[in-house]
Amino acid sequence: MPPPRTESPDTVRVAATLRRLVLARWWVVAIAVVLSLAAPAWLDIPLSRWPLLAVAGVVAIWNVISQRRTKSSADPASDGSAEIFSQLCFDLVALSALLFFSGGATNPLVFMLLPPVAIAALTLPQRLVVGIALIASVAYSILMVSFIPLPLADPARAAALHLSGMWVTFVVSVVIISWFILRMTEALRQRDAELAAAREQALRDERVLALGTLAASAAHELGTPLATMAVLADEMEHDARLGAEAHADLQLMREQISYCKRIITGLTERAGAGRSEHVERMASDAWLQRVFEDWCDLRGHPAAEWGKVGSGGTAPMLVAEPTLEHGLLNLLDNALRAGAPVHVELDWDATWLTITVRDHGPGFSVTDLHRAGQEAFPAHARGSGVGLLLTRAAIERQGGQLSLGNAPEGGAIAQLRLPRESMSTMRAHG
Repeated sequence: MPPPRTESPDTVRVAATLRRLVLARWWVVAIAVVLSLAAPAWLDIPLSRWPLLAVAGVVAIWNVISQRRTKSSADPASDGSAEIFSQLCFDLVALSALLFFSGGATNPLVFMLLPPVAIAALTLPQRLVVGIALIASVAYSILMVSFIPLPLADPARAAALHLSGMWVTFVVSVVIISWFILRMTEALRQRDAELAAAREQALRDERVLALGTLAASAAHELGTPLATMAVLADEMEHDARLGAEAHADLQLMREQISYCKRIITGLTERAGAGRSEHVERMASDAWLQRVFEDWCDLRGHPAAEWGKVGSGGTAPMLVAEPTLEHGLLNLLDNALRAGAPVHVELDWDATWLTITVRDHGPGFSVTDLHRAGQEAFPAHARGSGVGLLLTRAAIERQGGQLSLGNAPEGGAIAQLRLPRESMSTMRAHG
């Protein structure tokens, strides 16, 4: 299965910032339209209505274009900082135009030039923040000398309106800056959490890769002693001095040697390959039955059983990868070591295929639940250290999940979940 396409943190940050700028700009457009249409009647303030509506229209068109670019492109810009810089420059120009037709620097809403500077300080590198700050300062300076004044004959009423406008500007600026900072902080926390999870996954992958390298080396080194043991077992089997019980033990030893050789042969064939070139797709219940029966034969038919608890119908198909089979065998071995009998259940729904392995042992401790599958246990610690680490890696490789817990009535539960969608579309190549 090819690795999923992931976006870089910078791309995600740029897209999130642009979406928030688009949303904030719609509020500015709405406020400009309302003031243009209602201010003359409600506040008895003459405004240049049509120029203000024209500027609002230009902003709306720009916003629609920006919104479509954000939705249609996985990578909003080759240089995310330049894209955000251009958007903030447009906002400053648009706000300056609205202020030019409504009193310039005498308009208390002139302080709406500050939020773009605050946003730039949060999202842009230093040189671009300086650029935005200079543009905002130049715009304010121009509006002090060049603007269309508001003809208000009553000084007292003009002062009251100015104070009211300053209050509105303060509240709106606080809301915009606080909302933007909170959303950006949330996005940064989410990105940090994703990076921490990626680092943890990389460390687990490195451990699994190291174990795979050691396994390939062990397969090479063990071939000769196993061959020697097989020859000696053949010679001893023809020794007439040995009794029937010794011959039975020799037969069991030959079967175990043959099984070890098959494992080593499989490791050697797959050494250096990320995925087998030809893997078999088969019904999940048939695959589970085969793996379960082979495990029972190898372990001397222990107290164990399996069954289906699916909602009826045909069991879903899965890709019978060797790594998945080895992962399930590890779970079965761990359950048998913890305490028989072992119960295995196959279940499925529209989204997931679930295999549950339950034993009747003492269950997991809190420490074991935290460590299991994340790091290797000390040697021989209930026999579940490296096995669970490899099992989790094999399951996550197919987009699945491994969860561990304790049954209310006693014993441990290991649950293997595989997504049905990925199993139905997965191909046998890397």
